[in-house]
Order: sequence, then structure tokens, then C-alpha cells
Amino acid sequence: MMTNTNSNTRFDVMVIGGGIAGQEAALNLSGSGYSVALVEKDRSIGGKMIQLSKVFPTLDCAACITTPKMSETARNQHITLYDNTDVKSILKEEIGFRSKLTVNPRFVDESLCTGCQDCEAVCPQIKPDEYNHEMVGRKTAFIPFNLANPRVATIDIEACLKCKLCEKACPADAINFSQTEKEIELECKSVILATGYKLFDAANKPHYGFGSFANVIDSMQMDRLIAPTRPYNYVLRPGDGKQPDNIAYVLCTGSRDSSLENNKNCNGSCSNNPICSQICCMYSLKQAQLLMGALPMADVSIYYMDIRAFGKGYEEFFQQTKSMGVDFIRGRVAKITEKSKNGDLILRYEDTEKGKLKEAKHDMVVLSVGILPNSGIKELFTNAKLELDEFNYIKQVDELICPSKTSIEGVFVAGTASGPMDIPDSILSAGAATTEVSSFLQKNL
Repeated sequence: MMTNTNSNTRFDVMVIGGGIAGQEAALNLSGSGYSVALVEKDRSIGGKMIQLSKVFPTLDCAACITTPKMSETARNQHITLYDNTDVKSILKEEIGFRSKLTVNPRFVDESLCTGCQDCEAVCPQIKPDEYNHEMVGRKTAFIPFNLANPRVATIDIEACLKCKLCEKACPADAINFSQTEKEIELECKSVILATGYKLFDAANKPHYGFGSFANVIDSMQMDRLIAPTRPYNYVLRPGDGKQPDNIAYVLCTGSRDSSLENNKNCNGSCSNNPICSQICCMYSLKQAQLLMGALPMADVSIYYMDIRAFGKGYEEFFQQTKSMGVDFIRGRVAKITEKSKNGDLILRYEDTEKGKLKEAKHDMVVLSVGILPNSGIKELFTNAKLELDEFNYIKQVDELICPSKTSIEGVFVAGTASGPMDIPDSILSAGAATTEVSSFLQKNL
């Protein structure tokens, strides 16, 4: 789909990624009068922030921050939004860049769809809901989530039964099963890479039982359970629907557990990660505080190596979490097993303060997963080399003076595409990128 539709295929800047950093960069540039093409691979802009409950350390509503920005981005006259679109290649020319994009079919005419969800109501096929991390189901004809922008239905054609009930129910006659991929070509003078990050797949740590034990979940699933738009009415164990009474967090799942040498060829999908992901401690503290409010009688324990509360107000947030009664246990969890009768879990760990091996029982475990780079972006540049750093993030060639500058002239990086960072730092990074792009364009116009 193309929002703010026009026939123009020439832009001042192409921003790849519609998360918080990509939107911030696009809005900043549009405010200076530059034309922007914002390319997002998902069916809606918003990135991972729109899935969150609240943000640390202020506990402001994440959706309340993100939704107005999404609306402003989609309606901005200087921004052309290409959602549900993949970038296939980027060719560096003497002046500017030429990009080939593939717009994926929705099998719904976006110019006619009103977002009424009548198609969703009659669809008989149910598939796991990606937005809620497969904890609940969604229809094959669906809108990605309630706050999606653009709010346009999609047919999951691979799962579709071809019953055409959606076609009969649609009051706008927007269902179109004949849609195919559309190839387009854009020209731009500069590129901003705001491709974000991947969550570490907790299944790569089989000794923690993720995917095997129903009551072992990852941190993004927990954020969905406590969000205002949560899949259930209450915080419930996925295994049996009961409210948990004793919840454990295992920090550094997929962070700080490998040598740099073993990480060089992981390309964003390795089972170990040598660096600190920076956000895991703080989002675990945030979730612990929210759980203490949602489940006042529950016990919450956090197993940690070190608590890294380095930002403004973060140490105070940590102390506040401790004062609320959260139990902090310094030790590395070695293994999680399940008690077969009731789904409770046994954590075996080393208490490093007392130098003893111990076991503890919990009825729910949250794995605080780290983040990994989306390093596949480097393959898109056909005749120029995008350099990555030793951790496979996009390399910042001048971190002190021009932190958003990459190895390709005219290409800049924003947000977590350059390394782990929290939301405020991602927004600051996007601001730095737009400043550098403006300077670049003024020199090369």
C-alpha cells in the first residue's frame, strides 16, 4: 500500500523502517520541507514500541506516545508511506540512489477498505496472532491490530480457505483475490537505515524450556500480557489460564554469554550474544513494577548477573522496584525443569553471593531476552559496501563527530540498527541522522 499517494518516484530521502526511529527521522525531515519515502516491511508502521505496555522509567503509556506519531506520519503531505513493502536492492549512482521495491499484495483494495472488520467477523479460519506473539489466535482475514496505521484489512492467502465469505460480507467490495506483487523503483538523494533489531529467540537456549514448557515465556510476551491492549482480561499463565502467584525473571537470556570470536558469523541469528543488550534490566524492572500492581499478592523474583541502570532516573527506578518488594537474586540460572502435574517450574541456579547451588520453585518464568542486529540490510547494496561492526550492527564510521554516518556516502543510520539502545536514545539517534542528512543534502543539491 502507498499512503499519501502520488505518482512521484523521486524523493530527497528514503527512510527504511517505520519504527520509532524511522518515524522520528521522517517527520524531522518533512518539517524541513524534504520529500521522504518511508518504507516499512510490516502491514503497519509502529515497530516494536506499539506492542509495549509502558516505557521506563516514567511508566508512560507506550501506545499513547506512539499512536499520535503514527497518525502524524501517515498523514504528512511530505511523507509517502510504502507499507507491506520489501526493499530488494539499492544501487548507488553518481548522484543519489536507485532502489527497487516489492509491494506485497493484501488481497484487499486499500483505497476501498474502511477497516470495518466485517470480513474478519465472518472468516472461519484461525491462525496464531503475530502481534500478540502467538499467545492467541487471529482470523485469516484480519487487521494487524486495533491501532494499526494504515487501518486496512489483509488476507493471509497461505492460510485462506478460499471460501469467499469475506468477499460476500465486505460492504465496500474491497476484497480482491487477483492482486499480485507490484515492483516499483524509487530514486532518492540520501538513505536513512532505521531497520531496528531482532529479539533473541529464547528457543536457542533449550535448557530454559522455552517452547517446551507452556509457562516459560519471553519478555515481549509478558509485555503483551500487561499491556492495555492485552490478549486476555488478566495476567494469566498460558499453560492453564491461572493467575500466577510466583513469577521469576531470568536476565541476560541471549546476552553476555559468548566470546566475540564465536559471534563474528552469526548474522543476526546466533544462539549466543557477547554484548549487553542495554534494555533488558530496565524493561524487566518495569514489568516487575507493573506486575506488582496487577497482581498485588504475587511474588516476583529477578535472577541477574548485574543490574545495569545507567540512564537518567534509572538507578532511582531500580531502588523503587526493590522497595516494592521484588526479590533480586544474584546468580546465573543453569536449567529450568517442569513439574509435570501442575506446570510449575524448578529453577536450578548458582547463588553467587553465597557460593551455593540452589533450586527454587516458580509457577511462571519470564526470559528477559536480548536483542540482535538486522544485519541482512548490507546485502541490499549492489555496488557499494555497507560495513558492519564486530557485533554485526551497522558500523558508525565517526562515532564522535558524525555518529549516524556509515561507510557509504549519503547513507546514514538511526536507532538500534547501529547498536542496542533504549527508546530515548533511539529518538536522539534519529535526530542526529536527520541533522546529518540535511547537511549532506544542502552540500549536494
